[in-house]
Amino acid sequence: MQTPTYGPIQLAAELRLPTNWLDYTILAIYFVVVLGIGFAARRSVKTSLDFFLSGRSLPAWITGLAFISANLAATEILGMAANSAQYGAYTVHWYWIGAIPAMVFLGLVMMPFYYGSKVRSVPEFLLLRFDRAAHLLSSILFAFAAILIAGVNLYALAIVVEALLGWPQWVAIVVAGAFVLAYITLGGLSSAIYNEVLQFFVILAALIPITVLGLKKVGGWGGLTDKLTASHGADFTTAWGGTGIGHANPLGANWLTIVLGLGFVLSFGYWTTNFAEVQRALSAKNLSAGQRTPLIAAYPKIFIVFLVMIPGLVAAAIVPKFGTAGSGYQYNDAIPYLMQELLPNGVLGIAVTGLLAAFMAGMAANVSSFNTVFTTDIWAKYVVRGREDGYYVRFGRLITAIGVAASVGTAFLASSFSNIMSYLQTLFSFFNVPMFVVFIVGMFWKRASAKSGFWGLLAGTVTAMVNYFVLYKKGIISIPTDQGANFVSAIAGFVAGAVVMVAVSLFTRPKPEEELQGLVYGTRSPGMSEPPAEGDDAWYRKPALLGWGAVVLAAACYIPFSF
Repeated sequence: MQTPTYGPIQLAAELRLPTNWLDYTILAIYFVVVLGIGFAARRSVKTSLDFFLSGRSLPAWITGLAFISANLAATEILGMAANSAQYGAYTVHWYWIGAIPAMVFLGLVMMPFYYGSKVRSVPEFLLLRFDRAAHLLSSILFAFAAILIAGVNLYALAIVVEALLGWPQWVAIVVAGAFVLAYITLGGLSSAIYNEVLQFFVILAALIPITVLGLKKVGGWGGLTDKLTASHGADFTTAWGGTGIGHANPLGANWLTIVLGLGFVLSFGYWTTNFAEVQRALSAKNLSAGQRTPLIAAYPKIFIVFLVMIPGLVAAAIVPKFGTAGSGYQYNDAIPYLMQELLPNGVLGIAVTGLLAAFMAGMAANVSSFNTVFTTDIWAKYVVRGREDGYYVRFGRLITAIGVAASVGTAFLASSFSNIMSYLQTLFSFFNVPMFVVFIVGMFWKRASAKSGFWGLLAGTVTAMVNYFVLYKKGIISIPTDQGANFVSAIAGFVAGAVVMVAVSLFTRPKPEEELQGLVYGTRSPGMSEPPAEGDDAWYRKPALLGWGAVVLAAACYIPFSF
């Protein structure tokens, strides 16, 4: 049985917001500031390293906030609210088990390899550890995935703006795409990162009033849980209720698939290999700052779940059978519905601005990572090699424009999903999970041969796609929901990739050990041994302490939702 869908991603027509001149003034001020940051950042772009990685010069708190903002796109805001309206409090798993451990692993274990090897992108690391075949395949897959995900943001933005403000879809697409294109081509990654820091606070300013007023409307947390328990059952407001193997629950997944599929394979695959995130850490000024980037981001990530989950739960409590065909709303309507119902003018303008900022942050993160990978990993290594540095800066700006245009073309592939988070998780299981298994085997097993990277990546990608499109979609195996199918696809892709890598490695020659220095766990490179530039022992500059603190805090947050 599959999760029901109800046509394209569209918001209900009755969600038109009563915006006035004050709301549009707030929106206009935001757009002016965004372009101003782009023009200011342009002065710092002198080399390709400046354009693609901010010259590796940014402090940890800037890259940390940009790291979380790049992930906090409107697809996550709408998608996780939709998840909550559809599945209930199970949404906490995407944060406390599906993000925090992987972010800590990235900071403590993987960043020394990324930063120490001085690579400009995630695929470039595979070139050093494996061979050109693995590098080219990973570059193509990542570039394709980045455009697909940027397209989701752009399409969802157009639908939201049309429903909420009455703008035609093409106007919303052109305006948002033009602003993202302008500030990235002007200032490169620095412009994207500084705008993401601004967008982080704008997004919070939008979500906090919706959450607080939503809780007030349903009588606080106690009133919310009472209403949802009466209408959806007790498991709807708990994290682990009904997740025993063989038991039914709203999510359609048991504890084993949650822990392995989401908590390990999907989350580690996304957070440790998705260059849209890792690029922010690589732009930090030194290894210590690069390590602390995902760890600093982990702390707000722990609590952001409440700002996206509670609105979805409130919508499910207020509107009977919210998200089903008879209610007149889709699950994606949760945030816009509460904006219309709860927010006065002025605050409404901030909320609309926050939603647009979130769309632009998500799109900019994927477009900036796409232009880096396409320019440095495909164009400069396989098409036009050995040109002067300025040529690649100019080409990077050109490919950014092409990437934005391509995002428009791929946007409508998302139209068959009523829950856009399901669509994104499907993409992650196809593209990020196979790359993760190649990384993890290559980084912890010296015997993994150069040839095994390509075949492991190919096997993992094909297996995940076959499981989803053939076994699940054609009903050969029975999985209750799209999200459950994504967990199974991720596990299947991971296992297939690992098995093929081991098999190929046993029949092919390993790389010489001297070529693995700084690329395999237990070896070191000069870049990995550099001391922290700050030169003191302050606790907040110790990656290990920050990382374990985030894990403990996330685990503690589970306690109220476990009974």
